[in-house]
Amino acid sequence: MKGPAVNGSAVDGSAVNGSVSRPVTSLVDVRDLSVTFDGSVRAVDGLSFTLDAGGALGVVGESGSGKSASAYALLGLHRGSGAQVTGSVTVAGVDVQNASEPELRGLRGGKAAMVFQDPLSSLDPYYAIGDQIAEVYRVQVKTSRRAARARAVEVLDRVGIPDAARRARSRPHEFSGGMRQRALIAMALACEPQLLIADEPTTALDVTVQAQILDLLHGLRHETGMGLLLVTHDVGVAAESVDEVLVMKEGRAVERGPVAGVLGSPREPYTRALLAAVPRVEAHRPVHVPRGEDRRTEGGEVRRTATPRTGGPERVAPGAGDAPLVEAVDLRRVFGRGRSALAAVDGVSLAVHRGETLGIVGESGSGKTTLGRMLVGLLDPTSGRLHRAGRVQMVFQDPVASLNPRRSIGESVADPLRARGDRDETLIRDRVRDLLGRVGLDAAQYDRYPHEFSGGQRQRVGIARALAAEPELIVCDEAVSALDVTTQAQVTALLAELQRELGLALVFVAHDLAVVRQVSDRVAVMRRGRIVEEGDVDTVYGAPQDPYTKQLLAAVPTLDPVLAAVRRAARTELVVP
Repeated sequence: MKGPAVNGSAVDGSAVNGSVSRPVTSLVDVRDLSVTFDGSVRAVDGLSFTLDAGGALGVVGESGSGKSASAYALLGLHRGSGAQVTGSVTVAGVDVQNASEPELRGLRGGKAAMVFQDPLSSLDPYYAIGDQIAEVYRVQVKTSRRAARARAVEVLDRVGIPDAARRARSRPHEFSGGMRQRALIAMALACEPQLLIADEPTTALDVTVQAQILDLLHGLRHETGMGLLLVTHDVGVAAESVDEVLVMKEGRAVERGPVAGVLGSPREPYTRALLAAVPRVEAHRPVHVPRGEDRRTEGGEVRRTATPRTGGPERVAPGAGDAPLVEAVDLRRVFGRGRSALAAVDGVSLAVHRGETLGIVGESGSGKTTLGRMLVGLLDPTSGRLHRAGRVQMVFQDPVASLNPRRSIGESVADPLRARGDRDETLIRDRVRDLLGRVGLDAAQYDRYPHEFSGGQRQRVGIARALAAEPELIVCDEAVSALDVTTQAQVTALLAELQRELGLALVFVAHDLAVVRQVSDRVAVMRRGRIVEEGDVDTVYGAPQDPYTKQLLAAVPTLDPVLAAVRRAARTELVVP
C-alpha cells in the first residue's frame, strides 16, 4: 500500500521525483493467519495482508466475517483464551506469535494501541478518566505520577475534551458516549503508538458524534503519522477514513485495493452485494404499488403488478384521510424536579396514520426514544394529550437485553398471547410457529435460546413478539443500529413486507439518517426535546430548512472518498450552537 511522500520517498520505498528509493519495512505484516475457536470454528482462514507506516486500512465485512478476530491477533489478545492461532503476525517489528509476555506488554499501548467498540466495558467505572490514562502511561513510561497525570490532561485536550484538566477528574458515567470514545482514543495516544487499531469505534454513536470521531482519527493520523487499522461493518465509515479497503467474508479476504476503486468499481460479487445493501441518504424510498394496480415503466410500457404472496391487506396510502392511529398534542415529559428537572420531550405534536412510516431522527439526548416510549405507553407524559386508536407494540434496540436468556425464543414470543388471555397451549404454540415463519425463522427453532441466534435473528424474534399482539402500530427504537449492513437491509425489508401485508403503521426511531430515508414516508427531526423540522421525507432530505437538519445530513458517511473530504471540510462551517 503506497502512502504519502515523505522527504522525497513514498512510504513503500518507491522513488518519488527521481530520488533514490529506500526500503521500508511494513508496520503490519500478516501471513497466512488462521484463528480457530473450540477446535472447529474457524473465524479467520489463511488471511494475509500488510500495512505500511502512516497508512490506513479499513477491514470491512458482515458480522462473523473474522474482522475483529483478525484485529485481536495483531496484539496477541487470543493468547490464553483457548483459541488456536497459526500463521505469522509481525507488528512494529514484534513477532507477535513468538513474543514473550514482557514483549507483548511493550507492544500493547506502547507501539500499538486498540480502541474498542464499547467504551463502557473498556473503562473502569470506579476510577477517574485521567487516572486510568495516567496508569496506562506509567506502565509503558517510567515516570512520576504527576508527570503521568499531566500527560493524561494533554492527550484529553488533544482529542477535543473541553476543559481537560477538570474533566480528567470525571468518571466514565459522567461522560457522554462520544466523550467516552474520545477518552479511549486519548488513552491509546498516551504513549504515541505507531499503530492504532480501531474496532467498530463509532457503531453505537449518533451520526454527528460519529462524524466527529472519524474527523478526529483522520486529523490525528495526519498529525502524528501513525498507521490506522479500522475494523467496521459500515462501508461508509471506511470510505471516510482509510486509504485502502480489505473486504472479508467467512474468515477470508475476498478483495483489497484503494478505497475509491473497491467502493467505486468492486470486482467481487460479494463486495458488490455488500455495497448494494448500504443505505444511501441521497436515494429515494422504493415505491410500493398496491396489488393489481397498473404501473407505467420508464419506457412507457404499462404492466400490471404482481400479487403479494399472502393476499393480506394492502399498504394504505399514508395519511389517507382516516383518523390517526396515534396523535400527540403538545406532549411533554420531564425527568427530575426543581433545578435538576430536564424536559426530555418538550411540546411535541404529531400524528401517525394507518399504513405509513414516520421516521424520527436526532442525536443522542434529542428525546426521540422518550417520545417513542410515550407513544406505546411505556412512559406517561408529564403534560399534553396522547390519543391511541389502535393497538401498539415496540421493537427495542438491543434484542439481547429484551429477551430472557433463560427462556426459549418461542416462549418469549408467546408472552403477549398469554398476557391477553389465551390459554390453549396448542393454539399458542401453533400461533408462535406461524409468527416465527413469518419473520423468516424456522418454526422448529421454538425451543432454542437467544444465545443460539445471531444479532439479526434475535431482532427477528423481537419483531415476531411485537406481531403476536396483532398491533396496528409498531414503534421501532433503533431496531437496526447494531446490525451490519446486509442484516440491516434484511430486517428493514422484512418490516416493509410486513407493513404491506398487514397494513401496519411504523414509527422508526433512529440516528442513521440514511436508513430512515429508505424506510420512511415522513420524517420528524428532533433536537433538545423539540421537533425542529417535519415533512415529506424527500422534501426534508432534498431541501432541509433548519440549520440543525443540514448539520445532520452533512455528517452522514458517503461511499465517495472525494465527497467525504468535501463534507469533512464543510462540517466545520455547519456547527449549530
